Order: sequence, then C-alpha cells, then structure tokens
Amino acid sequence: MEPTRERAWETLTRYTQSEALRRHALAVEAAVGAYALRFGEDEQLWRATALLHDFDYEIHPTLDQHPQDGAPILREEGWPDEVVEGVLSHASHLGLPRDTPLKKTLFACDELSGFIHACGLVRPDGIETLEPRSVKKKLKQPSFAAGVNRQDVYEGADGLGVELDEHIAFVIDAMRPIAGELGLRTGAESG
Repeated sequence: MEPTRERAWETLTRYTQSEALRRHALAVEAAVGAYALRFGEDEQLWRATALLHDFDYEIHPTLDQHPQDGAPILREEGWPDEVVEGVLSHASHLGLPRDTPLKKTLFACDELSGFIHACGLVRPDGIETLEPRSVKKKLKQPSFAAGVNRQDVYEGADGLGVELDEHIAFVIDAMRPIAGELGLRTGAESG
C-alpha cells in the first residue's frame, strides 16, 4: 500500500469528526511536509504520517489508549511500519526512540503547530504577521494554550538540531498558506 496524503486524509476523516482535531492534523501536516522538502525526504509519506498522528484521538482520548490502541487499526488498514512507528513515537509517554528524521520532525512539529495555531486565533490577522519573538513570549505565559506541553516544544527543536527561533519561523511559514483552512483570519479579512 502506497502511503499517500489522500489515503491518510480519508482514514483521518473516517475516525475524526472534530473540526479542531482535523485542523490540528492539517497544521502538523503542513509543517512536517515542508520539512520533508527541506530535508529531501519522501513528502507523501511524511504528510501521511503527520495527518494520521492523532487519527484515533476521538475514539482513544486517554494516554493509556492514544496512540497505542490506534496502531493496530493502522496496521489492519495496511499502513507501512514507518507510518505506524512514526505515529507511535510522537507520544512521549510511550518512551519510544525518535531514531529517524520523520519521528524527530513529527514530534518537533506537533505541539508547536498547535501553539502557533492558538497564537493565530488571538491575533487580528491570524498568523500573517506572527513572528518567533511573539510566539516565544506567549510560551512563557503558562495560562496561554495551557494544554500545550512547552517542554515538548523545546525538546522538539533541540532533537531536530534547529534553533528554536528558526524552527518557529519555519513552522509559521509552512502554516501560512493554509491559514484559512485552519480557521485563522488572513490579512484580507482583517483589513
């Protein structure tokens, strides 16, 4: 089975009805897909893995279930081990090694994409003019997007070997073209 973005979207939308979870998957996909191009990796495989990383969250919403109980579903559907292992490795509580560029990138983009999305929701122009310094300032406010694990954001950039400012800027740039799909205002709407 060829891991394509289209097939991953079909699997995601079959298990995930929440618009917020679908938007999160799209944000992470944009960032991971951009890194695949930057690193010269298989963009379809990376995008598919990113789209699927939380596909089972609605049916397995607790740490004793997500994502480990989703892995057999992916295997049953014929997803390759590289996708399944990538999905499993994004969950820190499983303690699995992030020993491939894909695993490191998915982990690095997951929490940060969600945090950048939250930043965009409170700005008049979404993420159009969002800069790393604003994101870093918000990261220091524990009450803002409290569900985002700050340690994962810092460890993710470190694991990728990318400076935090550069990583934040890269993820913002990757998400900007799909701001509308993410439910974020664009400059055209705010002006």
